[in-house]
Amino acid sequence: MRPPLEPVVAGLPVRWRPRALPLEPVAVAGVGPVALALGHRASRAEDATLASWTGVAGPDVLVLLGAAASLPWVDGAVYLGRDPLAPALLLPCALEPEVAPSLLERALLAGQGDAPLAVLPSSGMLVSVAAAKPVARVSLSAWLSASVVEAAS
Repeated sequence: MRPPLEPVVAGLPVRWRPRALPLEPVAVAGVGPVALALGHRASRAEDATLASWTGVAGPDVLVLLGAAASLPWVDGAVYLGRDPLAPALLLPCALEPEVAPSLLERALLAGQGDAPLAVLPSSGMLVSVAAAKPVARVSLSAWLSASVVEAAS
């Protein structure tokens, strides 16, 4: 058995352990090269599937929200779900914090942006998905082009 992860998320050390019952995925996120792979995989989706997702993107991060069955699979991506004890957070489906989820939610929401927040433990990132917009192929392609240029520099 692996030891619990203890990354720092928004300045807080948080220990994580495997969930007994995984959350139902409502989002998928990638950071760094995984974000690029996720973007490339998403760009190959059919128009109807792409139109069913909303998302946010930034330098080195991509978060797509949608129905569990429609979300793209990419090795290394983090699948996120909603814990009823912390509904303003999107937490890893397979991991749970060792602290009460409601306490983690309160601590992370204090000055960290608009909820909901995607919590990405391995990178320590918090990503607000409050401004998620429908995914448009042209916007996804532009983000991919800009990310490839950044990665090359």
